[in-house]
Amino acid sequence: MRWENLTDSGHGRAADAALFGADAVTTRTFDMPEFRGITFHEVRARSILNRVPGASRMPFEWTVNPYRGCTHACVYCFARKTHSYLDLDTGLGFDSQIVVKVNAPELLRRQLASRRWQGEHVAMGTNVDCYQRAEGRYRLMPGIIAALSDRANPFSILTKGTLILRDLDLLTRAARVTDVGISVSVGFTDADLWRTVEPGTPAPERRLEVVRTLGEHGIGCGVLMAPVIPFLGDQPAQLRATVRAIAASGATSVTPLVLHLRPGAREWFMAWLAAHHPHLVRRYERLYAEGAYAPKWYQRRITRQVHDLAREYGIGPARAGMPRRIGEPEPAEPVAPEPTQLSLL
Repeated sequence: MRWENLTDSGHGRAADAALFGADAVTTRTFDMPEFRGITFHEVRARSILNRVPGASRMPFEWTVNPYRGCTHACVYCFARKTHSYLDLDTGLGFDSQIVVKVNAPELLRRQLASRRWQGEHVAMGTNVDCYQRAEGRYRLMPGIIAALSDRANPFSILTKGTLILRDLDLLTRAARVTDVGISVSVGFTDADLWRTVEPGTPAPERRLEVVRTLGEHGIGCGVLMAPVIPFLGDQPAQLRATVRAIAASGATSVTPLVLHLRPGAREWFMAWLAAHHPHLVRRYERLYAEGAYAPKWYQRRITRQVHDLAREYGIGPARAGMPRRIGEPEPAEPVAPEPTQLSLL
């Protein structure tokens, strides 16, 4: 594995300083049912605050990613490509070879204390899920949340994991001193589709229970309705069922995002499609002929349908995943947000 070539941009370039060296890696396996078949590579990172490239369309500038690789095993995950920078497999290897930055909390606390740090918003869960199964053992997020909270530093979390409720008290305290945004990703409620494309994630209804629980504790939670999967999860009845369930959970907003297929993810997803839905392969090749994203007309159609349903079910306000601080008044007019292509998908 090319540990020495992993840089903060995610690409191996000899001119850049590596985030960690090969001598800082410890490889472990655990003989426990939930970790069977999974290998953990524990590293001591040299940096944990990552700046988003200026050309990115992301609505944030800084991220923290305590893990690489993800046991959620979503067949469409864009981050699969990042495993190739370590000479790791982007298919099953991405699902089972997990890099753990074991010093993430202490390193973050040190970087936040730097005079150069200006207290900018920090986004988490934008690469791989920070509340994936590994977090149950390594418990990095409590220290990360505490470090941000102690500095009253605004942050947001995007997750498919129910484990976030373990840190409910920490999140509640943080929301009293800074802006805390939580979004849960639920692209569909179809159980058969969930079992095949997101086999390592909690069921959609369990994720929506997270939304409900956070709301009951004063932390508004938006839902990223992502990905909407063409020809498998985009029928009007499916969209309605999903938005209805999201509304029933008390979500503050719903933001639809259509599946996009970057290199690395595209090959893995298309192999899955050929095995499970071979009749759709040609349709996907045509739909994604121009690149990683579905055509604008298709994206607009899905967005319009979901926004119409959101208005019908009374979902708002506008800022998906960026809820008000506890005690802040409601905005005057709830509005469903325009879509933004977040990198988790």
